[in-house]
Amino acid sequence: MRYFLLLITIMFVLSCKQQLESRLDTDISKTEYLHVEGDYLGQVLPGSEPLLFAPGIVSNGLINRDITITPDGNEIYYSTSTPGYRYATIFCAKRVGNQWLKPEVVPFGRGADYITIEPCLNSDGTKLFFVSDRPVNDTSDRKNMNIWVVTRSDNSWNEPELLSPVINTDEGEFYPSITRSGTIYFTREEENRINYIYRSVFENNRYSEPEKLPEQVNCGVNRFNAYISPNENFIIIPAIGVEENIHGANYYISFRNDKDEWTEPLNMGEGINADLGRGWSASLSPDGKFLFFMSSRVLKNSTVPDKLTHNFFEELQTKPQNGNSDIYWVSASFLNDLKAKVNKVE
Repeated sequence: MRYFLLLITIMFVLSCKQQLESRLDTDISKTEYLHVEGDYLGQVLPGSEPLLFAPGIVSNGLINRDITITPDGNEIYYSTSTPGYRYATIFCAKRVGNQWLKPEVVPFGRGADYITIEPCLNSDGTKLFFVSDRPVNDTSDRKNMNIWVVTRSDNSWNEPELLSPVINTDEGEFYPSITRSGTIYFTREEENRINYIYRSVFENNRYSEPEKLPEQVNCGVNRFNAYISPNENFIIIPAIGVEENIHGANYYISFRNDKDEWTEPLNMGEGINADLGRGWSASLSPDGKFLFFMSSRVLKNSTVPDKLTHNFFEELQTKPQNGNSDIYWVSASFLNDLKAKVNKVE
């Protein structure tokens, strides 16, 4: 009887081990815990002032941007790259129980020969859209940026599939953003590297011919990586040249009504837009309570030593706010104030 119970115990442990390995898509012996608990990697929730998101974990001194989170909050995906985007891929931090695992490169983003960035989950977390310059097939060396998708199956992701040819063209396509109904908003780079925001409706299991959105969305002299809210009532547009004497890429918002009319773009304010306008990637938390946005900000003078040293430069490489882009988050309640401001003007 004792040996029988021992055998049952061993079988149970092996079964749990296999389930966890399947969930993580990795070898259990290589699993590393961060020793943090709670939602959002155990971070203190922000209020009206933006905070660095997960400094030392996500915002770590490299180029970090493009964050998306599963509806249950147990998986956080974001892009990371080296300067110049020589190496760029998507990382995922996962929570098992109430413990967070150290972020790892996603299985479909491990190839060093191509870029894998700009993840976006659909509303139920069963599909993850992303952008890559990987070859479109085994015989192709095509290297322009396209939108791809992976589908979840048994707690892991299937092989990447190239999105519809009505979406992907010989131009570059970037930054997919998906509504609850499946409509996709994305950026297409056209002549002279000018980018435009497009929309394609998903009906009967297929995408419609993309529509270039009006000037309220395609504002300024160039624009990038627009984020559409899940219910499609507003869009956040990083754009250049919308206002005089406002330089660089700044975040603007345009609201949409039931007639599919868009308001004039509104600057999202100093808290979101840093000096010189270095931001081009935003998204909402699954519950809509928090706005995440990428920004390239530098250390405040109060945190810089009086005299520069070798150690200062060495440490700065692995710390946020060193001039590379970091991810910030803030309470999204101020979006209601922006909408009220627009309504008052109208």
